[in-house]
Amino acid sequence: MVPTLPNSFLAFPRPLKRKKAEVMEKSCSHLSPLPNSMALEPIALSTAIAMISSCLPFVSPSNFCYPAIFNFGDSNSDTGGLVAGIAFPVGPPNGQTYFLKPSGRLCDGRLTIDFLMGVMGMPFLNPYLDSVGAPNFETGCNFATGGSTILPAKANFRIPFSLGIQVAQFIRFKTRVHELLTQDKELQNFLPLEEYFRLGLYMFDIGQNDLDYAFYLNSEDQVLFQIPTIVEEFETGIKELYYQGARNFWIHNTGPLGCLPRIIATFGKDPSDLDEIGCVSSHNNAAKLFNTQLHAVCASFQGQFPEASLTFVDIFSIKSNLISNYFQLGFKQSLAACCGYGGLPLNFDNRIACGETKNLNGSFVTAKPCNNTAEYVNWDGNHYTEAANLYVSSQILTGKYSQSPLLAAHTFLPDPNTDCSWEKDVLKPQDCEFSIDNE
Repeated sequence: MVPTLPNSFLAFPRPLKRKKAEVMEKSCSHLSPLPNSMALEPIALSTAIAMISSCLPFVSPSNFCYPAIFNFGDSNSDTGGLVAGIAFPVGPPNGQTYFLKPSGRLCDGRLTIDFLMGVMGMPFLNPYLDSVGAPNFETGCNFATGGSTILPAKANFRIPFSLGIQVAQFIRFKTRVHELLTQDKELQNFLPLEEYFRLGLYMFDIGQNDLDYAFYLNSEDQVLFQIPTIVEEFETGIKELYYQGARNFWIHNTGPLGCLPRIIATFGKDPSDLDEIGCVSSHNNAAKLFNTQLHAVCASFQGQFPEASLTFVDIFSIKSNLISNYFQLGFKQSLAACCGYGGLPLNFDNRIACGETKNLNGSFVTAKPCNNTAEYVNWDGNHYTEAANLYVSSQILTGKYSQSPLLAAHTFLPDPNTDCSWEKDVLKPQDCEFSIDNE
């Protein structure tokens, strides 16, 4: 049985002291890279959680150091935009594992972007749309909104925040920052310096919903036919950001859509429609083609704009490996929702969402969370658990799934010569000895 995450591992690091733009252009202090032979292998999940939560966030790896992050995407990286934008209900038990209350994330805890922010020593990204509580945008802004697509939203669609809208919001944000900093320099404690728009990292995790929604109205062939239009729209978005001064791009391809419990429950009723691990083949085929064409667009973009630095991260392979080898990685369920209704094998019912109580077939039922979220890959039928997001983050940070000089030489793990190792059952931040250059 995978043990429950100890409270000592729930602490999030305090953000590193702000550095001036000219300092951020230099190489950040970092640890010695871990040899490839010691990169993340299948291990007990509890040990992995302890390791990454207690050790990794206290470092700023070489070439993975930026003064600000500007993120664009959907619910995979939405830290509260959907809740703020359309008052979408994201209530309990969302947030229960880490935040101990709903945080605007469609997850029991942290998302992949939250872990990546921690690695860079930064606080969680505030949503652009959330103006309550004096949000701090000093180290960036999150434009991602759950349900968003790359293509412009249809007029009758409830969620209007497509990639084009998010880019337009960024341009407005940048313009407004310039105006405010011109009026009052003290506001730099709450807003990014103007240099940060050039030096910052622009992250993307979007496209899954374009494919997802299309399958409800189209055949597989028709969905595949639409993919070139989708990736062309993505290219338009990143080019606009480049013209606005962006130079550092970090792009996630889309995950195995056909492995979501909702998709399996809806489109996988015929066993012949499933692949060898129980996922819907048509949806995963579309995801693969999308990823191939997205990669081609990114390669073309890099060739067209040699001043840009672009990292392409293969999220599909990371998540597919997790689902295929879940048991060896310490999970107990790969295709069942932790928070849902109906029981195994999927524990998902389209009629009732996670946390809801409804009258189904004459009886009131509740879609409750599982006892131990760390045993499940999927949270609510549509999104991953914090434990799964942690695994995804750890694999991103090995550099094995990325095409970029940014990650090629770094695994972003503690020096193996210190006391901070995978073999230890219990780790505390003080167990990890890092050599930090405070220049």
